[in-house]
Amino acid sequence: MGRRGNHMFLIDQAGRAYAEFVSESSDIVITRFFGIFFAFFQSTQVWGNLISSSVLSIGVKEANGTNETALMSCGYNFCIENSPGPSTDGDEESEERDGPPLWQIYTMASIYVAFAFMSSITIFIFVDPLSKFKLTDGISDGGKSSLQLLVATFNHMRHPYQLLIIPLTIWSGVEQAFLGTDFTAAYVTCGLGVHMVGYIFVFYGVCDSLCSISFTPLVKRYGRVPLFSLGFIINLILIITFIYWPPHPDDLVWFFIIVGLWGVADAVWQTQINALYGVIFSSESEAGFSNYRLWESMGFFIAYACSTVLCIDSKITILLIFLLMGIAGYYIIEALEKMGGLKKDQDGRVVRIDVLIMKSLEAVLED
Repeated sequence: MGRRGNHMFLIDQAGRAYAEFVSESSDIVITRFFGIFFAFFQSTQVWGNLISSSVLSIGVKEANGTNETALMSCGYNFCIENSPGPSTDGDEESEERDGPPLWQIYTMASIYVAFAFMSSITIFIFVDPLSKFKLTDGISDGGKSSLQLLVATFNHMRHPYQLLIIPLTIWSGVEQAFLGTDFTAAYVTCGLGVHMVGYIFVFYGVCDSLCSISFTPLVKRYGRVPLFSLGFIINLILIITFIYWPPHPDDLVWFFIIVGLWGVADAVWQTQINALYGVIFSSESEAGFSNYRLWESMGFFIAYACSTVLCIDSKITILLIFLLMGIAGYYIIEALEKMGGLKKDQDGRVVRIDVLIMKSLEAVLED
């Protein structure tokens, strides 16, 4: 659990070391480093989807017509057990909805495995091992063992800020899984066909990647709050759109607009939530990023666990709940920071939530 978030921890520590070297604000440098990381990370959406769309488009013929009745089961009305997708007058379209041929699946898998193998060889040959760079000396959590880090991860949940940011972190996982599975099935595949998924998500990857790297100047100029608010407003508008918009092949441009805007919002969440963890848990960054991976993974788990048992309307409701809870928790953190931050003990450490509760109960009982 903690090791899964280790790369985030190392990016955070590298940002702090570089900020000290160039005498720049660590908050800005950490945001920049995460922006660069996620710009490259999200660019995989572009190359991966170009490959999948190219393979899936082989042999696909243009539809002769669209069954409007079948389209009524798409979008907000989609249920996986009774939604065959938009049928057409051609048998090829019906076969496409049943799934791509096995040879296409094997072709895509072979291409992806080949790229994974080449990337591993490239890293092994050209990238220096992390042990060569002692970026974490004096600022890491002391080289904890897996068991120690597990204990530190759960102990860190007593931090008031960690409790407040859990819903937003879960949202980060839920929104990624929703777009990759539920939106793909209920809107893109059902409304256009599986061969169009990759082309549409190429645009998503482009928007996500470009925004990830371009947000640093905005944070430097306007701060975190406007950027978080931007992501919240975009996702809220898109969730409302999912409720009232019936997907149709004639609305092709809207598919690109929607995933593009979702990519902009996702760039906010991926870069800024990680940067926020690095800033508010600067003295406990390894345990903090372990919590980030734990709760983001919980968001993925919730979304995937619901994928085959709930209809889209219920999934959108879950999505909306976590978005509202997440942004509320974030605004409370910013408000507390404006008022001087959390209460600290005589050693300068943040007072844990259980200690605060016990002291409040003791004060009530004394009165």
